[in-house]
Amino acid sequence: MKFRLTALVLLSICLSNAFADEGMWLLGNLKKNKQTERVMKDLGLQMSVSKLYNPKKPCLADAVVSFGGFCSGVVVSDDGLVFTNHHCGFSSIQQHSSVERDYLKDGFVARSLQEELPNPELYVRFLLRTEDVTKRVLSAAKYARTEAERRVAVDSIMNVIGMEVSEKDSTLTGVVDAYYAGNEFWLSVYRDYNDVRLVFAPPSSVGKFGWDTDNWMWPRHTGDFSVFRIYANAQNGPADYSPENVPYHPEYVAPISLDGYREGSFCMTLGYPGSTERYLSSYGIEEMMNGINQAMIDVRGVKQAIWKREMDHRPDIRIKYASKYDESSNYWKNSIGTNKAIKHLKVLEKKRAAEAALREWIQSHPAEREKLLRLFSSLELSYSGRRETNHALAYFGEAFINGPELVQLALEILNFDFEAEEKQVVTRIKKLLEKYDNLDLAIDKEVFVSMLKEYQAKVDKKYLPAMYEKIDTLYNGNIQAYVDSLYATSQITSSKGLKRFLERDTTYNLFEDPAVALSLDLIVKYYEMNQSISEASEQIEQGERVFNAAMRRMYADRNFYPDANSTMRLSFGTVNGYSPFDGAVYDYYTTVKGIFEKVKEHAGDIDFAVQPELLSLFSSGDFGRYANEKGDMSVCFISNNDITGGNSGSAMFNGKGELLGLAFDGNWEAMSSDIVFEPELQRCIGVDIRYVLFIIEKYGKAGNLIKELKIAK
Repeated sequence: MKFRLTALVLLSICLSNAFADEGMWLLGNLKKNKQTERVMKDLGLQMSVSKLYNPKKPCLADAVVSFGGFCSGVVVSDDGLVFTNHHCGFSSIQQHSSVERDYLKDGFVARSLQEELPNPELYVRFLLRTEDVTKRVLSAAKYARTEAERRVAVDSIMNVIGMEVSEKDSTLTGVVDAYYAGNEFWLSVYRDYNDVRLVFAPPSSVGKFGWDTDNWMWPRHTGDFSVFRIYANAQNGPADYSPENVPYHPEYVAPISLDGYREGSFCMTLGYPGSTERYLSSYGIEEMMNGINQAMIDVRGVKQAIWKREMDHRPDIRIKYASKYDESSNYWKNSIGTNKAIKHLKVLEKKRAAEAALREWIQSHPAEREKLLRLFSSLELSYSGRRETNHALAYFGEAFINGPELVQLALEILNFDFEAEEKQVVTRIKKLLEKYDNLDLAIDKEVFVSMLKEYQAKVDKKYLPAMYEKIDTLYNGNIQAYVDSLYATSQITSSKGLKRFLERDTTYNLFEDPAVALSLDLIVKYYEMNQSISEASEQIEQGERVFNAAMRRMYADRNFYPDANSTMRLSFGTVNGYSPFDGAVYDYYTTVKGIFEKVKEHAGDIDFAVQPELLSLFSSGDFGRYANEKGDMSVCFISNNDITGGNSGSAMFNGKGELLGLAFDGNWEAMSSDIVFEPELQRCIGVDIRYVLFIIEKYGKAGNLIKELKIAK
């Protein structure tokens, strides 16, 4: 009995049953989830759950948007102002920047509606309602004999259910997502607004203060915010960009608190977290560490070093490469921190102990034992069977598919659909042209050479694509000579070649272009490698789903939140500091004093450079109504809210539903948080909303924007 009790405790801890502050909760389940509601009330929630989410009446969730499909945001004015992170708006800011008008470095302020800058590729998405469609989806798959047949049946009915929404109302989008490793399915109904304009961006000395050095670190002093506005047609409905559009009037506007927070204050986060793997088996975690994580660390490290060298020396390259470097380095550093945390926090050991506990439970229940006798041996065998190839695929994807931009261009051209709707064709053409605008061929050639060398060094020779044989036979093993020849002879290295393709020039044979031919070879090799492990992958997909279901049956009386999957979620907790290691205690907020300290510590480092006028503004101590209770200017704060990628820009609310700040990062010591929640270490880093407003009003001189806001008295 003693062992069994220990096993159950381990399972509770290691397989992420929710602690008070843990969980990314589905809004559609909140009313039924009395246990979670009670915990929220105990921690300090002062509003009813029906005011948080209500598909029939305006509610707090109506103010929260998916921003561009990759971040979150919050609506803060009756005229459609949206606050999100600076790094979420970074690509849009970069697209409007040039050496002459460097909005990345200097910031941007629209003094009127007419000066707000359109971003045709950007959209925001409002959640209208959710619906459990599990029975319908699973009934369509009940006759499937194999995992492949099940996947086809499930995918088909998910698409049908989603399309039914648009057929009834063309302004709506229906998306069915899988939860609990494919054991449950929910429909989310959205309305998208495609006219989103840039209103305000702080200078990078605020929005990106500390850059890679401070990324994922605490203490933090980054004002990671930007401001956009949603536009609509005259009927307040969705519309593509048009000068005739008017500011959107939202269902609900998030009120803003200037009262701040104290240690222990209740804090909840609403946003669109990307993905977590809290219920993944230890075999899957080990594969992730040695596969995609290590590939990102190795390959992106090489690529980014080339980019960063040129960005630091050339202003035009800094602007061209800023957005793609930012996106790449964010996941690169995340992978480094994740692998380090998995080892330091002994995550694999905890998962294996939990699996041993689950085995014990299965053995003690005859009905479970009969169904799950081979669950763990099958998972172990399947993961082992694809280990080497999966490792090579991870490096292949990073080195080639996500590596040289010439290959990416060729792949996009190969996938170009001239038969699509005119709007889609035009959008894709614009995207291709923008890629050329932000491409430097000399840099890309150097990246390509490095990618070829890195991939060859990290995988077995049987995984080398055909171009390596060509390099050996035709170029005497000289990778540089091969790359030089490739770029010299391909027509798609410039927009002129792209124009020949788009105009369907009959004298241009696309498939004979060396870059396109190479990309076709890469696709074939990638497909072959995937096919060789397809059986193992299907068995893993099925095994992880069965594993997830067994775990939930074991704790049938408890609430399990599903893994994040880019749908709207609520997380909650309290504002508090933490101790990262023995003898160190981190406070729960930072002030502008830390900015001065870091500027001095990193003197000469452009990543920590701050404009003199900003430093003078901070030095004045005149923070007005935005000062904290000590009269200082708070910059960032931390809470134990449960977040992940995609939560960037999420609204952080107090117990009254008033905006305290914007989530923008996790902390270095708990980088394994996508796999396991660490209650003592895991923290959500947010930028204080008072600092946001201070920068807008005092530095940006944009008091007109402040007047739009609903500031709580």
